[in-house]
Amino acid sequence: MPHYSAKNRIVMCLFLHIYVGCANECFKQTIMKVINFTLPIVEKVLFDKEKIEIDPKVMVRVDACYEFLKEFAANKVIYGINTGFGPMAQWRVDNRFLSELQYNIIRSHSTGAGEPLDDMSVRAAMMARLGSIMQCRSGVHREVAELLVAFINEGICPFIPRHGSVGASGDLVQLAHIALTLIGEGKVHYHGEWQETAAVMQKLGLKPIIMHIREGLSITNGTSVMTGISCVNQHYAKRLLDMSVLTSVWMNEIASSYNDLMAAPLNECRRHAGQAEIARRMREISADSQCLLNREHELYNDGHTGDVTFGHKVQPYYSLRCTPQIMGPILETLQNTERVLNEELQSASDNPIVDPDTRNVYHGGNFHGDYISLEEDKVKIAVVRMAMTAERQLNYLFHDRINGILPPFLNMGVLGLNYGMQACGFTATSTTAECQTLAMPNYVHSIPNNNDNQDIVSMGTNTALLCRQVIDNCYQVMAIHFIALAQATDCLKKADKLCAATRKHYNIVRGIIPAFVEDTPFYEEIGEVEKYLRSSSFSV
Repeated sequence: MPHYSAKNRIVMCLFLHIYVGCANECFKQTIMKVINFTLPIVEKVLFDKEKIEIDPKVMVRVDACYEFLKEFAANKVIYGINTGFGPMAQWRVDNRFLSELQYNIIRSHSTGAGEPLDDMSVRAAMMARLGSIMQCRSGVHREVAELLVAFINEGICPFIPRHGSVGASGDLVQLAHIALTLIGEGKVHYHGEWQETAAVMQKLGLKPIIMHIREGLSITNGTSVMTGISCVNQHYAKRLLDMSVLTSVWMNEIASSYNDLMAAPLNECRRHAGQAEIARRMREISADSQCLLNREHELYNDGHTGDVTFGHKVQPYYSLRCTPQIMGPILETLQNTERVLNEELQSASDNPIVDPDTRNVYHGGNFHGDYISLEEDKVKIAVVRMAMTAERQLNYLFHDRINGILPPFLNMGVLGLNYGMQACGFTATSTTAECQTLAMPNYVHSIPNNNDNQDIVSMGTNTALLCRQVIDNCYQVMAIHFIALAQATDCLKKADKLCAATRKHYNIVRGIIPAFVEDTPFYEEIGEVEKYLRSSSFSV
């Protein structure tokens, strides 16, 4: 069997992207023939409702790996095939009970607690598990891959509780809940309802997998749940960065800032690629704005002399002026996380690893979730920074003594009688404060467990879930921010001078919540703006 090097995998991924692009643009096919998963492919399945099919060449290799393990395992002691699991690996299991052993790990580990994960995260987790199997180092029967494909394509989402994983030996408990449904037990979310798995499978003509050699261990062992959640997080975090850049341009339009804060000579001399790229994006977005000032025209000409107090700030506050410096490292963080997630989607995270090429079975710790846990802590911190920046920009908009151009709290009514967006500031500040508390790194919170067999663990799934909470919080702050920017635009009667990108979002927000003078509850409108920001229709 040929060994697929990292270089060859890159070539295969390139081929897949070309294939998918051709299918979408030329033939309008809805099924992607997959060799390896990448984040763009995961996003197409999750957000564009594309369907997948494993390339037959990969399935040939899955079969070959299974046949090799079947032959190799005879008369050998191999962990999880004829031994117990975890600390019980010191006990050999009689050949009469090997199939029962695989069922036992699934049933005994289906012990999660808490609210179920959302359907999108569950589907992403199944794709990550399938991606690991597609590396052809698991030794499982092809029916595991085929049934996972059917679940993903049909929108069958196993019940996976939020709590249960320590992120080493992978996501044992939560993956066991996926495995439980693959053997026809437990319950699934299908067509918006919780249903018995067996009934749904019967309705669709699907058959549960059976245990051949090590199917139970392979499905439950790996980083797939934390990886799936992180893939969804990545999608929304990147969109939040787009919003942060857009709102920062809009903020500087409101403040009539000097445009050299985004100048190429300024930002490129610092040598950080992320900062230069954010500045470039800001220049591109604001190119047609009539609100930004040119420092050369305003301050460098006409020879200003004498003691002069300028009515307009020579330099705006940091939350406006330092956008490239603040958002640059966030961009680079997300770029690195994307690289790590792509690598994880194309990795075998089982233990042991079955290698038909070297004709050996290797015992190790590919299930350890450190890569994902550390990255999700970084993403979490980066998103907190975006929430903090948005909250400080809101403070600028609300604080008349700071901005000097807007009424207190963007109040277009009678001061003292009306309150504008005063209370929105409470919500944004309290939500951002919660984000700051959640920013504490979770990667370092290892607790030994499993009779100290798992003496250092990643807590990767907890980290990914905490990151998700911060992302959700940031969207709420952003929704308030968009409403405030629209209100500030109306206070200054600047709508016609905005650049096309910010004017587009001004119009959309105003379609949800018109300019307000009288006090009225608009918590529902905040929710509608948040829904828009999360929707596929949002774009810069």
